[in-house]
Amino acid sequence: MLCDICGKAEATVHLTEIVDEQMTELHLCDECARKKSIEMEQQFGLSDLLAGLVDLGKQAEGQNADKTKCSNCGLSYGDFKKIGRLGCSQCYDTFSKYLAPLLRKIHGASVHTGKTPASFPVSEPVATKKNKVKKILKPAEEELLELKEKLQIAITQENFEEAALLRDKIKELEKKIK
Repeated sequence: MLCDICGKAEATVHLTEIVDEQMTELHLCDECARKKSIEMEQQFGLSDLLAGLVDLGKQAEGQNADKTKCSNCGLSYGDFKKIGRLGCSQCYDTFSKYLAPLLRKIHGASVHTGKTPASFPVSEPVATKKNKVKKILKPAEEELLELKEKLQIAITQENFEEAALLRDKIKELEKKIK
């Protein structure tokens, strides 16, 4: 399929746009896709999205925030809102009180928690002195971890009969936990 814009090169980028329940497809080559991407960013850039998400109700605080500058790279919060990118790693610390509400609006939280695999035993988190989360395992979960460690040892020692028994015990215990 050839590019819809230049008609010369092979289309490698395929855009689908839906406006007012009408779908439009655009097939572009790499060069035309780059040009279109710059054009689209000018029309609706990341900075526009961020500006829409920033709480505009706090005008006085917002004016002070715009003047706040990173001591490392010199980027102001106002510049960040315009370009949509931070200048350096220290910007996160400098603008943290303004970024936290923004991150909550975008991601639903201001702290990354990650994902836990479905097969991993679920436990309840407990906060420690340094605000780190420590997992407290239930007795069945502790037994499961011990069995898995023993299984690894049995496999390393090539004791496959013991390994097979441990594997079966692990499967039974996992069924009980779920």
